[in-house]
Amino acid sequence: MIPVRDEADNIGILIESIKQQTRTPDEVIFVDGGSRDGTIDILRGVCAVDQRFRLLTARNAMPGQARNIGVANASFEWIAFTDAGNRLEPDWLEQLETVANSDDETAIVLGNFEPIIDSFFTECAAIAYLRPRSNDDVTAPFIASSLVRRDVWYVVGGFPDLRAAEDLIFFEDVEVKGFRILTAPKATVHWELQPNLSRTFRRFFVYSRVNVWAHRQKYWHYGIARLYAFGLPFIVLGLWRGPIWLLGLVACLSVRVLARLWSNRQAHRPSWLLNPLRFMGVAVITMTTDLATFCGWISARLNLTQAREINFHLNSRTGIPK
Repeated sequence: MIPVRDEADNIGILIESIKQQTRTPDEVIFVDGGSRDGTIDILRGVCAVDQRFRLLTARNAMPGQARNIGVANASFEWIAFTDAGNRLEPDWLEQLETVANSDDETAIVLGNFEPIIDSFFTECAAIAYLRPRSNDDVTAPFIASSLVRRDVWYVVGGFPDLRAAEDLIFFEDVEVKGFRILTAPKATVHWELQPNLSRTFRRFFVYSRVNVWAHRQKYWHYGIARLYAFGLPFIVLGLWRGPIWLLGLVACLSVRVLARLWSNRQAHRPSWLLNPLRFMGVAVITMTTDLATFCGWISARLNLTQAREINFHLNSRTGIPK
C-alpha cells in the first residue's frame, strides 16, 4: 500500500522494484492524494497492464488518511507499506513475510531502510540526521518498510490524518494495545533523501510544525532546545565580553558533528573522519535542521486554529474511512 502525490519523477523506480519481488505481491494499491504532475496518468497506465495494481484517488489526503483509505480497500489480511521515492530490495516482501509467519501472534513486522547516497550532500545529510544502520536489528520504526495485520489497524483506529508523525503515533498505539511487533533486519528499503539544503529545511520545518501540533516536542524539540540552552552562556559572554567566547559555541557544535562522524566510521579509513569538507557539510546540514526545527516550532505556536483542529482529531479519531 503506497500513498503518492506528485511522484511522476520517481514512481517508476518503485514500480520496477515491486515487479522484481521474489515474493510476488497479491495486490498493489496506490492512493493518490491530489497529484498535479502526471503521477495519476503513469499509474493508470501501469494498472491497465497489470491487474494486480490498483489506483484510488483521494483529493488532498495526507499520508495517514491515504494509508487508511488503502487499507480499507485492501483484499488481504496482511498489508505491506512503503512510499514513493523508495526502491525495494528484491527479497524485501519475502523477508517480511517470513518473519510474520514465524509467530502466530505477530501483529507488525518492521523492516529496515538505508538512505540512497547519490551525492556528497546526501552523504552528509545521512550522517547529520540518521542513525547508522544496525546489522542485527532495524535502525528505527519506519512505516515505509513494514508489514501490518489488517485487524490490528482496525483495533488502533488507523493512522491519524497528519502530514508527519502519523506512523510513529500508529506504532505507539499498537504497542500500548500490547500487540506483538517483530523485526526483519534483512527486509531493506532504499530511501530517497532530500537533495539540497532548501528542500531539507522545508521538510524539517513541516515535520517540526506537525510534531508540535501533535504534542510530541518531548521526542525531538526539547532535546534540541537543551543543546542550545547549554550554548546560550557562550552567546551571552560573546556579546558581553568579546567574540572569543563564541568559540565555546563552535566547540559544542564541533563535538556534536564529530560524534555523528564517529558513529558512521565503519568501513571507512581514518582519513574519512578528518575530511574538512565532510565535517563542514555535516555541520551546515545540522544547523539547517536545527533552524528548521525552531522555525517550525514557532510557526506551530502561532497557528492556534490548526493546533486545536489536530488536537481534536487526535483525541477523537477512529482514522478509519466510512
